[in-house]
Amino acid sequence: MNTIFEKRAELKKKMRNRERMFAGWVSYSHPSITETFARAGFDFIAIDMEHATISLAEAQRIIAASQSEGVPCIPRPVSHSDDYLKPLMESGSDGMLVQMVNTPEQVENLIKLLKYPPVGRRTYGVNRAQAYGFDFDQYIQSWNETSTFMIQVESIEAVENIEKLLAFDEIDGVMVGPYDISGSLGVPGQTSHPLVIEASKKVIAACEKFGKSCGTQVADTTPESVQALFDLGYTYAIMGSDLFVLWKWAEKMQGLMNSMR
Repeated sequence: MNTIFEKRAELKKKMRNRERMFAGWVSYSHPSITETFARAGFDFIAIDMEHATISLAEAQRIIAASQSEGVPCIPRPVSHSDDYLKPLMESGSDGMLVQMVNTPEQVENLIKLLKYPPVGRRTYGVNRAQAYGFDFDQYIQSWNETSTFMIQVESIEAVENIEKLLAFDEIDGVMVGPYDISGSLGVPGQTSHPLVIEASKKVIAACEKFGKSCGTQVADTTPESVQALFDLGYTYAIMGSDLFVLWKWAEKMQGLMNSMR
């Protein structure tokens, strides 16, 4: 079996078992960054295509770089449109993290786009995902059962609908977006506000009830900040990002230079 298929199935199993996991996050397009991150042994690497300028062609190279080190890759596209979802799947992604999912109707439509018949209506084609034809049969026969479908909960509407959203068995995991939740609650940027924590806890509890993995991103990655997430009940942590790493380093250098001028 192609090892990509094995790693893909392993990630989905970890999601469904709610195992403790760690993920990387890339916002810059050069695949060398992804290769460097993948060497760290993350359980998966996510591609931010919502708030970054990464193109579909660049995403394919990132997916290949991640998988070359044995790490599954999950893109976050900029929209729910099949114009983005299908090319990313055909590029060989191991699943999808879909931003701003608020209603059961949106989940239903996403399942139709992400899964092959009879579950969905994804169309059949040949590209990198199918090893350009060499793994076609294995890919189409295993995709529905091994691919990871994650939704991002980042509004109070999604929080209020969380049990309806998670009732769909096809959903494997959730990523909580505290920044957008804070905005929808009228306290933008206050990710530690009691209202935001209360909303996050509601999502965490629902994920436990429905057997879904639940995680979020840590901007300032320290042992204490990551442990605090697990103490809240999260099952995976996204360990910062390439952007955060460079930003914090540049900020530190700025202070150093200013102190010596």
